[in-house]
Amino acid sequence: MSNQRQHPRTPMRCRIKISHPDIGDLYGFTRDLSDGGVFVENSDLVVLPAGTEVQGQVQDMPIEAPVLAMVVQRAIEGEGIGLAFLDTDSEAGG
Repeated sequence: MSNQRQHPRTPMRCRIKISHPDIGDLYGFTRDLSDGGVFVENSDLVVLPAGTEVQGQVQDMPIEAPVLAMVVQRAIEGEGIGLAFLDTDSEAGG
Protein backbone atom coordinates (compact mmCIF):
# COMPACT_ATOMS: atom_id res chain seq x y z
CA MET A 1 0.00 0.00 0.00
CA SER A 2 1.53 3.32 -1.07
CA ASN A 3 0.55 6.62 0.53
CA GLN A 4 2.36 9.56 -1.02
CA ARG A 5 0.84 12.18 1.28
CA GLN A 6 3.31 14.36 3.10
CA HIS A 7 0.90 14.99 6.02
CA PRO A 8 -1.62 12.57 7.54
CA ARG A 9 -5.28 13.57 7.18
CA THR A 10 -7.65 13.98 10.10
CA PRO A 11 -11.41 13.84 9.51
CA MET A 12 -12.84 17.20 10.59
CA ARG A 13 -16.14 18.85 9.80
CA CYS A 14 -16.58 22.57 10.28
CA ARG A 15 -18.10 25.38 8.24
CA ILE A 16 -15.61 27.42 6.21
CA LYS A 17 -15.84 30.49 3.99
CA ILE A 18 -13.81 30.47 0.77
CA SER A 19 -13.28 33.85 -0.91
CA HIS A 20 -12.04 34.68 -4.42
CA PRO A 21 -12.82 37.65 -6.72
CA ASP A 22 -14.30 35.34 -9.41
CA ILE A 23 -16.77 33.61 -7.07
CA GLY A 24 -17.19 36.00 -4.14
CA ASP A 25 -17.73 34.25 -0.81
CA LEU A 26 -18.86 30.61 -0.84
CA TYR A 27 -19.44 28.48 2.22
CA GLY A 28 -18.72 24.80 2.54
CA PHE A 29 -17.74 22.17 5.07
CA THR A 30 -14.31 20.72 5.64
CA ARG A 31 -14.04 16.96 5.03
CA ASP A 32 -10.54 16.45 6.35
CA LEU A 33 -7.57 18.49 7.48
CA SER A 34 -3.81 18.04 7.57
CA ASP A 35 -0.81 20.22 8.35
CA GLY A 36 -0.59 20.89 4.61
CA GLY A 37 -4.17 21.63 3.64
CA VAL A 38 -7.88 20.93 3.74
CA PHE A 39 -10.59 19.45 1.53
CA VAL A 40 -13.71 21.65 1.31
CA GLU A 41 -17.04 20.19 0.29
CA ASN A 42 -19.05 22.52 -1.97
CA SER A 43 -19.60 21.50 -5.59
CA ASP A 44 -19.74 25.17 -6.69
CA LEU A 45 -16.04 25.53 -5.82
CA VAL A 46 -14.92 23.19 -8.62
CA VAL A 47 -15.00 26.13 -11.07
CA LEU A 48 -11.68 27.25 -9.55
CA PRO A 49 -8.80 25.66 -11.48
CA ALA A 50 -5.71 24.18 -9.84
CA GLY A 51 -3.25 26.92 -8.95
CA THR A 52 -5.94 29.47 -8.01
CA GLU A 53 -5.18 31.30 -4.77
CA VAL A 54 -8.10 31.79 -2.39
CA GLN A 55 -8.69 32.93 1.16
CA GLY A 56 -10.36 30.71 3.73
CA GLN A 57 -11.80 31.36 7.17
CA VAL A 58 -13.37 28.85 9.56
CA GLN A 59 -16.81 30.03 10.68
CA ASP A 60 -18.89 29.71 13.85
CA MET A 61 -15.95 29.98 16.26
CA PRO A 62 -16.24 31.71 19.64
CA ILE A 63 -13.75 34.30 18.32
CA GLU A 64 -13.07 35.39 14.75
CA ALA A 65 -10.78 32.85 13.07
CA PRO A 66 -7.78 34.02 11.05
CA VAL A 67 -8.07 34.35 7.28
CA LEU A 68 -5.65 31.94 5.61
CA ALA A 69 -4.16 32.03 2.12
CA MET A 70 -4.59 28.75 0.24
CA VAL A 71 -4.14 27.42 -3.27
CA VAL A 72 -6.36 24.96 -5.14
CA GLN A 73 -4.59 21.62 -5.63
CA ARG A 74 -7.41 19.57 -7.12
CA ALA A 75 -11.13 19.60 -7.78
CA ILE A 76 -13.52 16.67 -7.62
CA GLU A 77 -16.64 17.29 -9.71
CA GLY A 78 -19.78 17.20 -7.59
CA GLU A 79 -17.81 17.20 -4.32
CA GLY A 80 -15.41 20.09 -3.77
CA ILE A 81 -11.77 21.14 -3.80
CA GLY A 82 -8.51 20.20 -2.12
CA LEU A 83 -6.59 23.23 -0.89
CA ALA A 84 -2.99 23.59 0.26
CA PHE A 85 -2.06 26.19 2.86
CA LEU A 86 0.29 28.89 1.62
CA ASP A 87 3.15 29.87 3.91
CA THR A 88 2.79 33.65 4.08
CA ASP A 89 5.54 33.89 6.74
CA SER A 90 8.19 32.91 4.18
CA GLU A 91 7.62 36.00 2.00
CA ALA A 92 10.56 37.74 3.66
CA GLY A 93 12.93 35.22 2.09
CA GLY A 94 12.51 32.29 4.48
